[in-house]
Amino acid sequence: MARARVSMQELIRRRRRAGFVGRREELRLFRANFELPPDDDRHRFLFHVHGPAGVGKTSLVREMAQLARDRGALVAYVDEGAIGVPEVLAEAAAHFAQQGRALKRLERALATHRQRSHEAAAAAVREPGPDTPSAGSAAAARAGVVGLGMVPVVGALAGAVDADRLALGADRLRARFRSQEDARLVLEPERALTPVFLEELAEAADTAPWLVLFFDTYERTAPFLDHWLPDVMTTDRYGGLPAHTVVVTAGQRPLDPVHWEGAADFAADLPLRPFTESEARELLTAKGVTEEPVVAEVLRLTGRLPVLVSTLAESGPAAPADVGDPSATAVERFLKWEQDPARRAAALSCALPRRLDEEVVRAATGEAAAIDPAELYAWLRTMPFVRTDRTGAARYHGVVRAPMLRLRRHAAPALWSAVHTRLAGLYERRRRALEEEIRGEPGRPWMHAEWRAVCVEELYHLLCAGPRAALPGVLRAGVDACRADTAVARAWARVVADAAEDTGAEHLRAWSDACRAALADERTGALAVLELLLSRPGLDEAGRVAAYNAHGLRLFHLGRLREALDSHGRAVALDPADPWGHHGLAVTHRALGAYETALRHLDAAEEAAPGAEWVARDRGETYRRMGRPEEALPWLDRAHALHPREPLTLGSRGQAKFTLGRAREALADLDRAIGLWPDYAWALTRRARVRQSLGDTAGALADLDRAEELDPDAAGIRGERGDVLRFTGRHEEAVAEYERALALDPGYAWAWGSRALSLEALGRTDEALASLDEALRTDPGYTWAREQRERILRHPESSVP
Repeated sequence: MARARVSMQELIRRRRRAGFVGRREELRLFRANFELPPDDDRHRFLFHVHGPAGVGKTSLVREMAQLARDRGALVAYVDEGAIGVPEVLAEAAAHFAQQGRALKRLERALATHRQRSHEAAAAAVREPGPDTPSAGSAAAARAGVVGLGMVPVVGALAGAVDADRLALGADRLRARFRSQEDARLVLEPERALTPVFLEELAEAADTAPWLVLFFDTYERTAPFLDHWLPDVMTTDRYGGLPAHTVVVTAGQRPLDPVHWEGAADFAADLPLRPFTESEARELLTAKGVTEEPVVAEVLRLTGRLPVLVSTLAESGPAAPADVGDPSATAVERFLKWEQDPARRAAALSCALPRRLDEEVVRAATGEAAAIDPAELYAWLRTMPFVRTDRTGAARYHGVVRAPMLRLRRHAAPALWSAVHTRLAGLYERRRRALEEEIRGEPGRPWMHAEWRAVCVEELYHLLCAGPRAALPGVLRAGVDACRADTAVARAWARVVADAAEDTGAEHLRAWSDACRAALADERTGALAVLELLLSRPGLDEAGRVAAYNAHGLRLFHLGRLREALDSHGRAVALDPADPWGHHGLAVTHRALGAYETALRHLDAAEEAAPGAEWVARDRGETYRRMGRPEEALPWLDRAHALHPREPLTLGSRGQAKFTLGRAREALADLDRAIGLWPDYAWALTRRARVRQSLGDTAGALADLDRAEELDPDAAGIRGERGDVLRFTGRHEEAVAEYERALALDPGYAWAWGSRALSLEALGRTDEALASLDEALRTDPGYTWAREQRERILRHPESSVP
């Protein structure tokens, strides 16, 4: 019989588990917790593992995770790779899926969040979107936005927001996002996504005895998790968390009592200290180190810190001299056993990058290195102080890397700068290669995870090579990161924090501390960092112009349009020829309905950036929104000629052609737009209209089905489906679709009006009039609904087919 194959990963996991020693009491407490029902007062819902770097927190967490799996639990593991709540939920969903329990609704909601965030970022520049009527009156929009907390007043540059401005911003924001849920997904993703996550966990709890959520390296994720996780566990803000859920956090510090007040009632605190002598001896015995003089020397030099005991044990020392003499530095303790001077030097150089691969090893050691980079990289990966993160990249353990960095920085400062400069150059080349695939406006590349991962490494090495010289450029990069969103700004701020720690530069530490405080609020963190950048010296004039424009964009996303105009105006005051300042003014004025003013600013942008594709696109989009599609088309044609693969230009042009009655051409443009961007939900709903007009009802419904998969909570898609069904005479089904839309968004005036026509066709005239009354109550300016109501009252016996 054929022997079952076992993967390399599984064999490595088995070896790691076999080599795990100590922490018996911590594991006993964790194991015993599964024997206690959740309603037992002794049951703990939270375990917090904490202790200094190198004390073995991650190893213990991995052992706890395996113990939980052995008990049949569904397990999710999240570490510092997550930069916000959406990434945390995505990691959890991925881990559950690997265990055969896909969180499908959450995955769809996350996909919609990513899409809506991308659309919102692009919309500030291009402002594509549906051209359906506003979904609510000013009063309703005002109340909705206040209820969502979407218009906070933050920072020195934020002015008071009066009720009229708030209402206008809310209306525009609702029109942009099509529903309150869209707005939440972009502006407050934790409020939109967490209830879905908890509902999915409740269903998963029916199929597994326990759910266990691990949050490792919590000191890195606490800035946002401390504002979210306690609420999830102790309040009803997001819904109920299944009682059979256990949470494990692991970080360097105890839980913050400000955020975790009263946690002693439900949490177990697990402080980790260095191994006891018996535990350290057990590990050494497992590694074959048993000679008492050698054991005594290892215990003395390592302070029984687990990562150091493991590192020295791996060398197989046969005599005390093989371990290191009492005066040896920490680095010597790690490398004393390595006699090859080339490898010793390479190991020190390879501590400088935060992540390793063969190219990074080559850059760190230099072209003249005596060892082949591939060979050296393979050797490093066998070292106990090198670990592999969740992305597959190798990196040094922090407790080993830190003294190596200090040694290199103090003993060889010129070499320190040279290596970091080479590494910055490597990442710059990688970044530029990726930029060949990314075109567009400032800040747009930051939305691409692969580009962002490369860029932050480049910035880190620039700061390490020259903290003062590189800071202005890094701050300028921070402006573009903040232009994207708070989670991206947080990834940028981590670079400043890490460089501050590794260089010891106090001016970097001051920036790091200030940014950390500013980024505490998920919704407004990026805005607060921009205000910090604008309130301190550090940016040159061009950087301040960019910061004011990014500040205006963030305000725009919050619906604070008048304030956004002020920020873009400040940018133009500093540089009257700044094209992006005029662009921001144009887009914001267009959102306010001031189309002629928008066109004047696009004229100024064209003068500053002649022939720019985005100017042509936005001019065409402005004419389209003005109801002048015949003037929009030449500009959209020009934009398309300059950038043929831009789906948003094709979508806008397709809609303009459809308005002009050129349905076949419109269909071709929308087909190409969706081909370039298959998840372009707006284009799918527009194509559904075109297909319906051409008699392709099945195709229209298929497009709307796909759009609903991408955005399951969008009321507008259900409204569009209602129209398709109404136009084909399927009025009962149409009424059901309109009512589904209204259940999602009761302020959807257009759906109230369209529903009335189907009710009238079914002979339910009184209900039709009531539906039109509701449309007008929701939006008193809805002229079409008023006309339909008057028509029915004049001819109550008629019906609409």
